[in-house]
Amino acid sequence: MDFLVEMALEAADELVSAGIDIVVEKAAEKRQHRKEQEEKQMAVKSLIINPGSTSTKIGVFEDENLLFEETLRHSTEEISQYATIFDQKDFRKKIITDLLESKNFDLKSLNVVVGRGGMLKPIPGGTYAVTDELLADLKKGVQGQHASNLGGILAREIGDSVGIPSFIVDPVVVDELMPIARYSGVPELPRTSVFHALNQKAVAKRYAKETGKPYESLRLIVVHMGGGVSVGAHENGKVVDVFNALDGDGAFSPERAGAVPSGALIKMCFSGEYTEKEIYGKVVGKGGFNAYLGTNDMREVTKRANEGDEKAVEAKQAFLLQVAKDIGSMACVLNGKVDQIIVTGGIAYGADVVAALKERAEWIAPFTVYPGEDELLALAQGAIRVLSGEEKAMEY
Repeated sequence: MDFLVEMALEAADELVSAGIDIVVEKAAEKRQHRKEQEEKQMAVKSLIINPGSTSTKIGVFEDENLLFEETLRHSTEEISQYATIFDQKDFRKKIITDLLESKNFDLKSLNVVVGRGGMLKPIPGGTYAVTDELLADLKKGVQGQHASNLGGILAREIGDSVGIPSFIVDPVVVDELMPIARYSGVPELPRTSVFHALNQKAVAKRYAKETGKPYESLRLIVVHMGGGVSVGAHENGKVVDVFNALDGDGAFSPERAGAVPSGALIKMCFSGEYTEKEIYGKVVGKGGFNAYLGTNDMREVTKRANEGDEKAVEAKQAFLLQVAKDIGSMACVLNGKVDQIIVTGGIAYGADVVAALKERAEWIAPFTVYPGEDELLALAQGAIRVLSGEEKAMEY
């Protein structure tokens, strides 16, 4: 009998011990889960670098909250002493680090550095780690030399100096075109995807978030109107067709000619009156409103139109007609099934511009307007989505 009691007591002790172990294990699991959740919720502090031809914009964010930003301007004399874009790297890096030092900002407090993407090979949209291969292509400028190439280069150098990751987000060469959108009619001249990818993707995802719908489930037409104009069809999370915003597609803009009559252009090229550089300048830089009115400022165009300048009135109406035609084209790309038309860029601040586009195109879908282009925030958001696990970093 005593033997049976002793066995029973031992069994009870084992059950209690097992129970304690389970409780301890469950508690440890809860602590680990809580720790993981806290880590996910930790603020992401980022340094954002957006180089332009005569300036370098930087911003420091804590999550999506801007702590401070600066536009560091570079004189023509400063820039002209460098033979190539890449040669400017150390000069630009020093003024960035000097500025941060003047603000007593500790680089070691950062979690990530993000640079504006440059003229890489065509890639799908997303946030990309600045790998050695990506870095090499930025240095070469595989699709051209542009100040934006320095964004990823500077992000990588500064990130490496303090042991944190560096990214680029949605560069202008984002290419998600469906195959049939590449046809131009001349096999040697395929349509290419060069557009305001960073801002187009950012506002599309903003609209998706505000409406509580996945970006990938929406069919959107995004209209970016700035120095250049790009109108894109977004479907299943990709820009399946878009008017090239740089050199020869879609509506004219303050500085660019957009699509022009090809036969007349060929004759102009071979007339002997212009150099190749002069012809290209007519298409990019000196085209659009610059050519018609001698200004690239839409506010000036509107002012002159309101004061009765008939030439300004007509040019502005022509611009709005062309943008509306681009919207209609992209509606056809989406088979007429458009959830929303999103208007963005600096020109979108003009209420009369938006009203005129609505008059011509609101029958297609409702409009949402996000004026301006907050590129620094868009770059920060790209890194946050990766670091929070919402998206995976893309492989270049």
